[in-house]
Amino acid sequence: MTWDDVFWHLVNFSLPALMISLGITLWGSFQFRRQSQIRWLWRWLLSAFGGLAVLVGGVVITGLDGKMATYGALVLVCATVEWALQMRFKLRG
Repeated sequence: MTWDDVFWHLVNFSLPALMISLGITLWGSFQFRRQSQIRWLWRWLLSAFGGLAVLVGGVVITGLDGKMATYGALVLVCATVEWALQMRFKLRG
């Protein structure tokens, strides 16, 4: 396996977490546009790091990449991070 193959494997592994978190963050920015006090880029990064942790945990626990339970947990974690950030700043403001 060449370094080019390793790069594309890592990109394809992390892409679901990055895209799901981006979609949820953009939807949260649209839905709570007046209440959000933290920039969407930081919310996206926090959600993406949480999603990547879920994907790595799914590989460690199940031994395989691409299990549907891992993707379900990915959506739940990304949505929970967005919700928690929105509620934290909504209650403080």
